[in-house]
Amino acid sequence: MMLCFYLLVSSLSSATCSELLSRQRRSWIISSFSVEEGHPGPFPYVLGKIDIERKYRIYFDLYGEGVDEEPKGVLSIHRETGILSVHKAVDYEEKTLLKLKFEARKTDLSLDTKLGVEIDILDINDNPPHFQRDLFEISIEEEQAQGSYLLSVVAYDRDKKGTANSTFHYEIKSVSPNPPDTEFFIDEFGMISFKGCLDYEVGDAYTVLVEAKDHGEVVSLSSSTTVLIHVQDGNNHLPTISGQTGSGKVKEGETGSSPLRLHVTDRDSPNSQAWRAKYTLHGDEGGHFKIVTDPDTNDGILTVVKPFDFEEGAERQLSVSVENEMPHFSCQVKEKTSAGLWTVDTSGGEAGSGQPHSVNVLIQVEDANDPPAFSVTVKEAMLEENAPIGTWVEAVTAVDPDSSHARDFVYMVGDDPDGWVTVDPQTGHITTANIPDRESPHVVNSVYTILLHAVDNGEPPMTGTVTLLIHVKDQNDNVPQLTVNHLDMCVSDDPTSTNITAFDLDDAPFGGPFQFELLGDVKEKWKLDPSYGYMVELAKEPSVYAGPHTVELKISDMQGQFAVCNLSVTVCDCSGTHNCRSSRATVTQVGYGAMGIVFASLFVLLFLLLLAIIISCKEEFAALEIDNASGETLLTSNIEKPGTDCKMTSQSVIGSDYHHNHQVQDRSTMHSLYNQSSSYVSDAALLALLHRRLSSLQAIEEDLGEYPPHPYVDEGDSDILSELERISIPDDGLNPRALQDLGPKFNQLASICKPPHIQN
Repeated sequence: MMLCFYLLVSSLSSATCSELLSRQRRSWIISSFSVEEGHPGPFPYVLGKIDIERKYRIYFDLYGEGVDEEPKGVLSIHRETGILSVHKAVDYEEKTLLKLKFEARKTDLSLDTKLGVEIDILDINDNPPHFQRDLFEISIEEEQAQGSYLLSVVAYDRDKKGTANSTFHYEIKSVSPNPPDTEFFIDEFGMISFKGCLDYEVGDAYTVLVEAKDHGEVVSLSSSTTVLIHVQDGNNHLPTISGQTGSGKVKEGETGSSPLRLHVTDRDSPNSQAWRAKYTLHGDEGGHFKIVTDPDTNDGILTVVKPFDFEEGAERQLSVSVENEMPHFSCQVKEKTSAGLWTVDTSGGEAGSGQPHSVNVLIQVEDANDPPAFSVTVKEAMLEENAPIGTWVEAVTAVDPDSSHARDFVYMVGDDPDGWVTVDPQTGHITTANIPDRESPHVVNSVYTILLHAVDNGEPPMTGTVTLLIHVKDQNDNVPQLTVNHLDMCVSDDPTSTNITAFDLDDAPFGGPFQFELLGDVKEKWKLDPSYGYMVELAKEPSVYAGPHTVELKISDMQGQFAVCNLSVTVCDCSGTHNCRSSRATVTQVGYGAMGIVFASLFVLLFLLLLAIIISCKEEFAALEIDNASGETLLTSNIEKPGTDCKMTSQSVIGSDYHHNHQVQDRSTMHSLYNQSSSYVSDAALLALLHRRLSSLQAIEEDLGEYPPHPYVDEGDSDILSELERISIPDDGLNPRALQDLGPKFNQLASICKPPHIQN
C-alpha cells in the first residue's frame, strides 16, 4: 500500500504545471493506515509518513476525526516531514474508522495537493458477552413435564460482528441444589429446560448459574447470570389416614353430635391445595352422616345429620376415603440417557397404586327412650251438639317402640279449650265431660280440635301426640235475633220505612231465611213488606206521632223455632238534622253554651250588687217593696204534647224554666222593680231573688233529664234561622217597656238577660 501511495505521488510530481493545476481540485482517498484498538503505548508512536516529491518546499496539514473532531487528539502530522503520530488509544466500539483530510501547501500557502485519508481501527477482543439482567426469576409447577420450556436468557457482545471476538455460546455452570433425578440444560438460543422429575420436597427453589463465553483467538472472554427457579408444590403425595379419635357412639334420636375424628398425614406443603384433605363416605345407607374437613388440622370430622332408630340396628359399618383438593400426579425416573430426555413414569402414584387411602369405621347406636307413637297423627270423629255427658266420642291407640317399655305409658288430654272430653288413661277411650256447643268460639267451621297425649315413664318421660278433629252436628238450639234493637225514623206526612235484619247462630237448615210477624195493635201504624227473608222493611204510617215506640216482632226460623223481640223505634222531626241522634247531640252541645251564658249573667249581677252597696253608703237606702198579690201578670207555660220527647221547642224550655210556687213571687218582684226603677233595691231582696233564680235553674236541669238538647240560633246566624225553631216568649201581662225602666244599674244586666227576639 505504501508503494502505491509513493507511485501516486511520483506520477503527480512528473506532470506539467498546467496538468497539476488542473488536478488540484480532485480529492484522492488513501486508506493505507490502521490503528489497533486499545494499543498499550508508549505514546506518541509513529504510524507512518506521507511523502510527496516536489522541487519546491511543501507544508502538510491534517484535519478531521481523531485530530480536531471526536475523538480529538488521537493523530497528528509533522508540518514539514509528513510523519503521522498516534497520541492515545482508541476504542473500536466507539469508532471503527477515522476519516481525515490531508492538505499540502506551498510556501505562499497556496494549495498544492488535497487528499482524503481513512484510518481503520482494528478490533480486539475487549468485550465479554453481556446478559440483559444479572438475575432471572420464575415460578413453575411441580408437575411440569420434562423438556418443557421454562425461560430464555439472552446475552450480546459489543465486539466486531461476524468475528470470533463477538461469537459466544451458553453454558450452565452450576445448579443448587443438584438432585439426582433433575438436570437442567440450555440450548444455543439461551432456552432453559430440565430432564427428569421435579420434587418440591427435595428442592423448592433451584439456583442455576448460566455463562456466556466468546470465541476470541487471543483471549476468550465470558460473563454469567443467575436464574432462580421456584417450584410450586404439587400434589405428588397422597394423604394417609393415620388414626382416629372419638367414642364412635351416637345416641338414638339425636343429631349434631360428632362421634369420630379422623387424622391424616400428607408430605405436601401444609395449607396448600395439595395438602388439604377431602373425605368421602361409603356405605352410609339412609344418609345419617356427613364428614367435613377441619381447616386447621386437616382432620375429618364425622357428624350425625339424621337421627338413628336403635330398633333398626345397634351398629353401622362405614368406609371413609381421603384425597386432596388438587388432583394427584406422579413422576419417577426409570432411566437416564446420555442424549435426549430421560425415561420417566407418570402413570402411578406412590407404591404404584395412585388410589385414595381408605379405612373402615364402626359406629354404635345407643338406645334411648322413644316416645309412644300413635297409629295416626290426625283422627276424626262425629259428635252431636248438646250430647249428654258420658257420650262416646272415639278411641285412640298408641304403641311404645322401646321393647323394654312396650306398655308403660298412659293417655291424657293435652289441649281441650272448652273441656269437652275425657280420655281413659289405659284404654284411650274418649267420652264427653261437658255438653258440646257448636256455637262455641273454639269451633271453627263446625270442627272442634283436641290434642291427646300418650306419656311414658322413661327417664326423661317422652310424649306422643295425636290431633282429634271433632265434627259437631248442629241442633236447632238458638232462636232468631235482631241485629239491632233500636231504630230512628222521621216524622213525615207520607209512609216511611226502614230495614230490619235478623240472624240465627244455628247453621242451615236451622237458621234463615226467617218469617217476620208484627204483634199487638199495629193497624194503620206499622206493617212489614216483605215479611220473609233475612232483611225486611218496617213501614211507618203518617199517623204515628213523634216520640218513642215499641214494636213487637215475632221472628221464626225454617223449623218454626221463634223469638219475640221488642224493637225500640224513636220517631222525631229530622228537618234540621240527619237523624234523631244527631239532633240530641246538637242540643246537648247548645245546652252547655246556655249554662255558660247563665254563669256570666250571675257574675255581672254580683258586680252590680257590689256597686249598689258602695253607692248605698253615700245615699239613703230605700227598701224594695215586694208585692205578693195574685193579680200580677204571669208568664204562660206551654203544655207538653205528644212528640215533644224528640223535638224540643223554645216554649217548652221556657215553660219548664220556673217552678210554679216561684213564678208568682218572681213576677211580682220584677213588676215592683219595673214600677220603682228609680229606687234602690235592698241587698236582702236582691240576694233572695238571686237564690230563687239559682234554685229554678237547678230544677230546670233536673226536669230536663234525658230530653234531647236543641240548638238555637245565635244573633249573627240569621241566614240559617229557617232551619231552626224560633224561641217564642209570650207577652201576656208583660210590658216590654218595663225592661227599659230598671235604672242605669240594671241596664247591663237587662242587655244580657234580654232574649234576642220578642215575638208578639
